[in-house]
Amino acid sequence: MVRHLTPQPDPLLCASLAADLDAADFRSEPLRAAWGEEADDALARGIRTALLRAVEGRTDPLVTLGRLFVLGMPQPEPEVAAALERTGVAGLERLGLGYVEDGVVVPAALIRPQSFVDADGIGEWWIASDLDELALGSALPPDHVLGVGGASRTLAALVMPVEVDRALDLGTGCGIQALLVARHAGSVVATDVSARALAYAELNARLAGATNIEFRRGSMFEPVAGESFGLIVSNPPFVITPRGADVPAYEYRDGGLVGDALVEAFVREAPPHLTPGGSAQLLGNWESIGSARGMTRLESWIDPALDAWVVQRETLSPLSYAELWIRDGGTTPRDADFEPLLEAWLDDFAARDVTEIGFGYVLLRRPLADDVPPLRRFETLAQPVTSAGRAFLDGLAGQDALAEGMPARLTVAPDVTEARHHLPGQEAPSVIELRQGGGFGRTLSVDPALAGFVGACDGELTVAQIAGALADLFDVPLDELWADLEPRIRTLILDGFLRPPGRE
Repeated sequence: MVRHLTPQPDPLLCASLAADLDAADFRSEPLRAAWGEEADDALARGIRTALLRAVEGRTDPLVTLGRLFVLGMPQPEPEVAAALERTGVAGLERLGLGYVEDGVVVPAALIRPQSFVDADGIGEWWIASDLDELALGSALPPDHVLGVGGASRTLAALVMPVEVDRALDLGTGCGIQALLVARHAGSVVATDVSARALAYAELNARLAGATNIEFRRGSMFEPVAGESFGLIVSNPPFVITPRGADVPAYEYRDGGLVGDALVEAFVREAPPHLTPGGSAQLLGNWESIGSARGMTRLESWIDPALDAWVVQRETLSPLSYAELWIRDGGTTPRDADFEPLLEAWLDDFAARDVTEIGFGYVLLRRPLADDVPPLRRFETLAQPVTSAGRAFLDGLAGQDALAEGMPARLTVAPDVTEARHHLPGQEAPSVIELRQGGGFGRTLSVDPALAGFVGACDGELTVAQIAGALADLFDVPLDELWADLEPRIRTLILDGFLRPPGRE
């Protein structure tokens, strides 16, 4: 049984470890080159045999640290000592990241390179977390601290790239969101109910050299009572878990409340902690209960005076949802406790008349002025999303621009293309589509008039000039043409197809 240790993020030892990892070139690309692309891809599927065969016999620091920290495999003490010249094996033990047993160093945590891309460029951090199922050879313990998973990457992509004085990462986990937000914030407060999570988050901040993050323990907004922020981000423990049953309550995903009450609490409690113009963004689940649809319930929790934009990405049946999260904890249908866990989940959903569970993104914004109608968008989008953060930012900028009236000039966003479909032998297109290459990847069918308007938006001609020319071209009264085009142009602005000049 591997010892379950809590990291001790000593500043000097963290600096030494970062220097050792740097000296070994312990980064994604060198590791991938060491064991090969195919083996690296297999590792992502939980298969490490090919990787181990590829580096068999190698004892250099890169591979030694790769086995120790990426795979979570014990390594001979002399080889680890050689790879960690500054930290030493004793320093690794003091950090709570490993221990010596029978002449080998046993890892107590994973450390993996994590690449990121934001408005300032490309970078990479070392992110420490608890050993996963592959390294443990068993299901996860309830206080498991997760590394950078799919939800973390999703939230990172949808957070708007905005500069703020103060930011809050609620439920920081391993601290990846706090690190990302800290690149665009004067200071960040990172909170969590888990002392282990905060220890990992502080360790990761020290490995990254981030000095503007403060760590506080507590539930929801208790650690920041009376404080306000320009940006709040959260990948909270939103997973719906049965209460009162013999079901593991993983701290990283289970907030201890019934159903979707944690998401409800967040959207009700976050707004008072926002500065004017400040935004809150989170991932969450919401339930459809009886005839009440999940999105309708979610909308009812949000103050109608706020800007609110909710994107539902998928819905799952109770059975599919239960299976997903039971497997996430490391329990498979081959295990004896799989069926009892499934029964507990399904009994809970049935008792509360849950028919469907939605997952998606929530964006709330406190308006700068009270006399402007708020943005209220609640939509379901299933298509691939590549840069949700930018799409949200463009949409809010469009909302602000339209609050002052239709912009005098507009330009087409650089990722927008037009596709025309013709029936054989027909000169006029039967379908005209505008397509986004980024953002929410929307495809909109438009008529020739709207297509002509978009095609003429070069930032030089005014909106009035374009509309007048189109009225002459199609031989229709200008007021009739404008009455038809104006609401659809507003939608194109909110969706990021069109922008006021100057927004790049």
